[in-house]
Amino acid sequence: MDVKPPAAPKGGGILRQPMSVWATAFAAVVAFMGIGLVDPILPAIAANLDASPSQVSLLFTSYFLITAVAMLITGWVSSRIGGKKTLLIGLTLVVVFAALAGTSGTVGQLVGFRAGWGLGNALFVATALAVIVGAASGGAESAIILYEAALGLGISLGPLAGALLGDMNWRFPFFGTAALMAIGFLLISVLLKAPPKPPQKTRLSAPIRALSHGGLSTTAFTALFYNYAFFTVLAFTPFVLGMSAHGIGLVFFGWGVMVALASVFGAPALQRRIGTVRVMFLALALLIVFQLGLAFLGHGGIIVCTVLSGIPIGLNNTAFTEAAMEVSDSPRPVASAGYNFVRWMGGALAPYIATKLAEEVDANLPYVVGAACCAVAIGILAVRRRHLAPLERVDIDHAFQDAPAAA
Repeated sequence: MDVKPPAAPKGGGILRQPMSVWATAFAAVVAFMGIGLVDPILPAIAANLDASPSQVSLLFTSYFLITAVAMLITGWVSSRIGGKKTLLIGLTLVVVFAALAGTSGTVGQLVGFRAGWGLGNALFVATALAVIVGAASGGAESAIILYEAALGLGISLGPLAGALLGDMNWRFPFFGTAALMAIGFLLISVLLKAPPKPPQKTRLSAPIRALSHGGLSTTAFTALFYNYAFFTVLAFTPFVLGMSAHGIGLVFFGWGVMVALASVFGAPALQRRIGTVRVMFLALALLIVFQLGLAFLGHGGIIVCTVLSGIPIGLNNTAFTEAAMEVSDSPRPVASAGYNFVRWMGGALAPYIATKLAEEVDANLPYVVGAACCAVAIGILAVRRRHLAPLERVDIDHAFQDAPAAA
């Protein structure tokens, strides 16, 4: 039976990492910038390509749908050609399709190029987490926090970069991403020593089979509904803010800062104090409050609730990622692939459904549905909580490790 690799030695500290880890983390920051990069320029894309909000929202849908499905092959690929080659192939695809996206003449072309971008992103992101966990000093927890820091930093910088470049021309953010990813390609080529291939090749069916584990399936399907709410905020809100690209970029920069701070500092502290599952309950409840605020508090309330919603999103990102890595007995890359296949479906569905609901029913309804999805996620956690019992041991271990320092 496959078992997890042994944890990396303790004591390195989150900031004392090998250069190969920092190179991979830099590329991860740029990869996650691609998620929020288009936020400030969504209205400009709609205007310049004569498209409706729901048509433009397909930029997210195609990206995350392909990302989700491609997660099922990432382990199969990396176990055969190695983690470094998989990272470089993923980066190459992102560079090519991000550059092509900048040349799009129709929204259909842009949606198609974003799908290719999503394939590269899947190969890179899934493998990057495994590479960082394997190479980082300080153990899996420090590696996951570093990965989530890259996610938070990328998500916060993406809208800012999109606003600055998009204010000159809506095509420039795509070219900028391609250039930054090319730098990431060079850094990883030079600095990352190819990690050894796993002793056993991963089967194509492994991620789906991994989801038969009660704890991993509970984590994944809870995250599916949570991600629907998450991407309702990210993909739909730019259309209701009624602001310039700079204004939208600054709002989502503030949101991204909250995501990063909550991921890196808030989540670990709360996990030690109240446990990972309770952090999930708390964050989902907070997200319900902010979703309803987005629906009913007016323009000022939309800005405040958008920024503050980054707090529960950051808490959940770290809590869910660590849960997916630790709750089952599957190898981490396999567990990550199965988990991400399910949860990214929420990111694929939310943008199109939310904008369609707003166009055809009411502009407040997308957030109400997002709040309802958080409530469903809470229900899944409550009913299937027993499957997450292994996380209590992980929380105790983390608290025990901190005890000498606190003494």
